[in-house]
Order: sequence, then structure tokens, then C-alpha cells
Amino acid sequence: MNEDLINYINGIRRDFAGKPLNEEAVDNNPIEQFQVWLEEAINAQLLDPYAMSITTVHPNGQPSSRIVYMRGIKENGFVFYTNYNSDKAKSLDQNNKVALSFFWVELERQIRIEGEVKKVSEADSDTYFSQRPRESQIGAWASNQSETIKDRAELEEKVAYFTNKFKTTEVPRPPHWGGYLVVPTKFEFWQGRPNRLHDRIIFTKSGDAWKKSRLAP
Repeated sequence: MNEDLINYINGIRRDFAGKPLNEEAVDNNPIEQFQVWLEEAINAQLLDPYAMSITTVHPNGQPSSRIVYMRGIKENGFVFYTNYNSDKAKSLDQNNKVALSFFWVELERQIRIEGEVKKVSEADSDTYFSQRPRESQIGAWASNQSETIKDRAELEEKVAYFTNKFKTTEVPRPPHWGGYLVVPTKFEFWQGRPNRLHDRIIFTKSGDAWKKSRLAP
């Protein structure tokens, strides 16, 4: 690596001046606390506050991360949707443990979540799919997600085929497409503070209750 680049990276310093985060101010339910922070991110007009990194683990032990949209919050977790034949879904078939991460740099906040996934009901998947733009519905049929294709033309031909197939009807949800619910077992709320002395509050599941504690930065 270029020495000037190394010096630049090592020389970067940023003092965080976010709001203090302490045990007393944090809701005892981490999902409720998540919703408080999410609402603040929305009110701050952040770009894509619903975007989250999700990490799965291949059967060979290799972790794999990608960005998806969180599309719902339930009392017991977070919902996202995908192709059930995708790379991530195949990994989840073998190992249903995942890690999520939300990073809102403008608010100097990060939320890390660990948990397990299970498929949502077909009714929930049908409801969400029916609300998607028609072009996205067609795309769910046309794309064999994560599989190798010859070129862009192959994908566009499939889009044209399914556009014509459903020309006079509503687009049904593909049987290989639906939602997952991430049921958390651990949360970490990270708030940037000056001099790298950041606030880190974690929640760990203990039976049906949550235990709250602080971590050193």
C-alpha cells in the first residue's frame, strides 16, 4: 500500500459529539429502543435508514455479508424479503444464525444485532409482495438470484417473457420468494462520543427477559 495512503488513513481523526447514551436513558426493551433510534433517523431525513448489512455463514464456515432493506418490525424481530433460492437463503437453510448491522454515520450511531431467522407466513409474504411495484414483482420472477447468467440480455429476455405472461393479470408471488423474521438474541447500541470514548450498551437475552450492560469502547 502506498505510504502516503497509509499516513492518510492513520491520520484520520474524528471527534464524535453525539448525544450521551446511558443505561438509564435506554428503553428496557431493545426493540423499542431500536424504534426510537429509527424514528430519529427518519426524522433526520437520512438516506435509506432501513438499509442493513446481513451476514450469513456458508456451510464451509465462510461468512458472507450484503446490504438488504429491513421491511418490517414485529414485537419479536425484524423482517426482510428475498429469493428462497438465493445464496443467502441457501446458507440460512444450513445455519439460521445471522448478524445484522445498521450504521447511520450522520447520527454517529450503529446498531448490531445477532439472532436466528425463520420464514414468515405465506400470508405475510403475499401481502408484502402485493404492495411491491409491478416492475419489482416481475423482477422476482425473472431473476434466478445468485445464479450465473450468460449476459444482461438473458435477464432482459426473461423480464420481457414474464411481463407478457402477466400482461392482463395481477402478478402472483413466486413460490420461491418470501420473507424471513430475524428473532434477536443480542443487541448492541453504539453512540459516537468525543475522543473515541464511545458509548456501547448491549442487551443479551436471558429467558424471556433482556439483560442490559455497558461495554468499554
